Amino acid sequence: MSNELAVLIQNNPSLIGAGIDADTAAIAGGASGNKRISIKGSVFRKFAGGKEIGAIEDRHMNIIFVKMAHKPSRTFYAQGYQEGVKISPKCWSQDSEVPDADVKNPVAASCKECPNSIKGSSHNGQGTACRLSWRTAVVLPNDPSGDVMQLVLPPTSCWGEEDSGKWPFKAYINMLAQNNISAGRVITKMQFDTKAATPKLFFSPVGVVPDADVPKVTLQSKSTVAESAIKLTVFQQDGDVAESPGVEEDTPKLRDAKVTAPEEKQDVAEIVKKWSKKKEA
Repeated sequence: MSNELAVLIQNNPSLIGAGIDADTAAIAGGASGNKRISIKGSVFRKFAGGKEIGAIEDRHMNIIFVKMAHKPSRTFYAQGYQEGVKISPKCWSQDSEVPDADVKNPVAASCKECPNSIKGSSHNGQGTACRLSWRTAVVLPNDPSGDVMQLVLPPTSCWGEEDSGKWPFKAYINMLAQNNISAGRVITKMQFDTKAATPKLFFSPVGVVPDADVPKVTLQSKSTVAESAIKLTVFQQDGDVAESPGVEEDTPKLRDAKVTAPEEKQDVAEIVKKWSKKKEA
């Protein structure tokens, strides 16, 4: 790392806080590592660049929604989804209404006419063969200017009724809207439904985003990272397609109770100091 860049960062801390644009990320091949929160195995896990870097055993976690897809998305795998296996979806939809224009051979003209959208059409006879998910972008309340993380919600966490002051995602957002409150103005508690056999989240408001943090949340909502987090992205590879990471499995898995240490955050001065030492060496 050049000393010139270290000096630039030291004199302009906002340089790294702004993140990278789409062009830089595309050419770098995702080297910076998109960050996301996973609920696999009913455990909150943080991933960066496809690797798990932290996890907490608490059954709840506070977040701020900075951006949300306006509609859920759909992905259909002809042979069923297999964890860890890179296979191509046969059909997909950004808005869960019609197949995307890039789908070569759509199963149906619209999602509601598709047999794979019918409940019970999945390989195990539960749910639909075409996988629904809702993409959101969140930040942590204690660090609203920090990492914007993708949170992909499975259908079990999206629809349903209120349960003792806790709501599934869609009902929660509806409740806020009915009270003329934007989701980005409240601190939201997400917690696992301990009675559910598969990972399922409930949401409830537990605080107000401080006025001083509102501009930070607004800025995060307009970032390239937030925009990317809420989009279902498939890419061409040797004439094939594959879904980008982020879709959650509903099947719980056993996990060691050991808590993984969260990613430590360093200030600019510490980073510059380390870079300077490496250069001198």
